Amino acid sequence: MMSSQRLLRHLSVLRTIPTAAAASTTSSSSSFIAPTLIRPAVMTASNCSSRQCRPLSSQPIADDILSQYSNMELEGNNIGYAMEMLAKADAVCFDVDSTVIGEEGIDVLADTLGKGPEVSAWTAKAMNGNIKFEDALAARLDIIQPSKSDIASCLQKHPLRLSPGVDRLVSALQKRGTDVYLVSGGFRLMINPVAEVLGVSTDNIYANTILFDGDGNYAGFDSNEPTSADQGKPKALRLIKEKFGYETMIMVGDGATDAQAKPPADAFIGFGGVVVREAVREKACWFVRDFETMIDIVSKFDKK
Repeated sequence: MMSSQRLLRHLSVLRTIPTAAAASTTSSSSSFIAPTLIRPAVMTASNCSSRQCRPLSSQPIADDILSQYSNMELEGNNIGYAMEMLAKADAVCFDVDSTVIGEEGIDVLADTLGKGPEVSAWTAKAMNGNIKFEDALAARLDIIQPSKSDIASCLQKHPLRLSPGVDRLVSALQKRGTDVYLVSGGFRLMINPVAEVLGVSTDNIYANTILFDGDGNYAGFDSNEPTSADQGKPKALRLIKEKFGYETMIMVGDGATDAQAKPPADAFIGFGGVVVREAVREKACWFVRDFETMIDIVSKFDKK
């Protein structure tokens, strides 16, 4: 584990990010088939001028880090700063659907119940920020109305697949003492098995709870969960940060609700390894299409 004083010197050894297709061949925990990559636009130190993610107190260090990548194909509003925050983060929060796993859990559930097209249309609206999340959640659940046995059957027939490399990233974070959280607009019943595979405590899951009657039939959802409404992820991260006193927190995700989480997250890293949402890419401090460079940074540099 390297000290932070050696960070700048060693950042120069990092190599160009592998393609998602290459990552999928090296991940032993996933059968996920990566989508075709869109070649990212070149972002260099000279043309990265946006101040959206740029706190002035860290800017000299962030610029020095970014300068090590000036000839690499990178995307984001403030890539160097996001890398610096990742290197020192004491907590990283991950979205689950289309980030930790290579699909949208609610869409998988809908497909198994024969309601796929109706539900996926609502999911796209919610993830692109075209509708309030609580409206999309209620509409989708009204369409599906899943029983407890429906969910169990879905998970048995279609175990949710990890995105390539996410298991190694979570392991690297935990190895250096960084706490990992799963913050999702999905459902606890479907996320619990994912957390178990990753070695993340169920206490570190912030997600939605489906309600059932005494016979296990669908009876609504718990609207008191912070992630059940728009701006729910900022609320969840704020609760986490205040409860544990984290100094540096990162949010990683693919959707508009994830981008909302900065602040209180110190940096937002957008993920496009499953689907690229243009609005999210534009808001991300750093936008990645696989987890390889994140793993490299976390593995090499002491967060202190």
